Amino acid sequence: MALTSSPLKFAALGAVLALGLTGCKDAQTAAPAAQEVPEISFLIMEPQSRPIVRELPGRTAPTRIAEVRARVSGIVIERAFLQGSEVKAGDVLYRIDPKPFEVELQLQEAAMAKAAAMLEQAHQQAKRIETLFQGKSASQAQLEQAVSANRQAEADFQARTADVQRARLNLEYATVRSPINGRVGGALVTEGALVGQNEATHLTTVQQLDPIYADFTQSITELSQLRRDLERGDIEQVAPETAKVRLVLDDGSIYIHPGKLLFSGAQVEPSTGKVTLRGEFPNPKQELLPGMYVRVQLEQGIDSDAIAVPSQAIQRNFSGNSEVYVIRDDNVVIAQPVRVGGIIEGQRLITEGLKKGDRVVVEGFQKITAGIKVTPIPWTQPATANPAQRADVAPVVIR
Repeated sequence: MALTSSPLKFAALGAVLALGLTGCKDAQTAAPAAQEVPEISFLIMEPQSRPIVRELPGRTAPTRIAEVRARVSGIVIERAFLQGSEVKAGDVLYRIDPKPFEVELQLQEAAMAKAAAMLEQAHQQAKRIETLFQGKSASQAQLEQAVSANRQAEADFQARTADVQRARLNLEYATVRSPINGRVGGALVTEGALVGQNEATHLTTVQQLDPIYADFTQSITELSQLRRDLERGDIEQVAPETAKVRLVLDDGSIYIHPGKLLFSGAQVEPSTGKVTLRGEFPNPKQELLPGMYVRVQLEQGIDSDAIAVPSQAIQRNFSGNSEVYVIRDDNVVIAQPVRVGGIIEGQRLITEGLKKGDRVVVEGFQKITAGIKVTPIPWTQPATANPAQRADVAPVVIR
């Protein structure tokens, strides 16, 4: 029995030794992998001078609105414009039946001619009485009566002249013209309608859209903070001739034409705590229409030492606060809490937590945790540029 069991014992011992040797070999191959230092991409923080731009909600509005109304009463005989078309100041929009006004003008001209004849007669009579008075052939009372009659004739002639001017004006008002350049709206009356009867009938509306306004609001809290930052010297004042106002359209694109800030309201809206501002923008192609929702980028200052990181460098901790991974001089990664601001050309403004020379991790987060050693590699920005990174776009946007 002992002799037959020996081979089995030796076989079992061999299997155990083989498993042991295999385990040792696996442990030896796994050890270098566990000691491998991950490579991550980093960016060195360099403060730069950047304009600070507030991005505020707003709506477009026409620069001028003219409600075209009937100034005389009558029947509309013609609509002379194409609805929604561009018109110039003085273009004919409607024609009201002019015949009653032509008759009235003729009547007043006849009355004026009669008054002119009466004036001439009174003038001659006054001259004759004056000559007779000088020759002692007319009394003082006759002279005064002749002079008074002459003055009455002059006044009557002036009244008739005014009646003629009024009749001509009414005849001119029968042709309704556009008071401004702009785009005419829909026709509110049609041919055959009686207008101007006891009221100035609204016929249509003309809106000037080039240039166009953008009305937007900013909280008084932000404005007050801006003033304090300027007073402390944290940011620099933007020169009025260099400040830019830009529009961000609803699809996220930047409107090609920059504008100018016209005014900042002097009154705070009690219900919202905001101040109204207005910008003016060129609109040569009529791309902007009244009532469009836009976001207005308003340049309000210059941060002389702004620090920004790519958006993907911002991480969130368990508390929901922002942090970044910073590489120390010994290449050990640490989590650094930061306070973030607005967007800077596709990057995030860091208001607190970073300083010049800090190495911030940009790529490779899946390979690291705080406290491990890494192999830093300088980060190369992707070649595909974000539209917001164009040079003509205001760089620091605070929403």
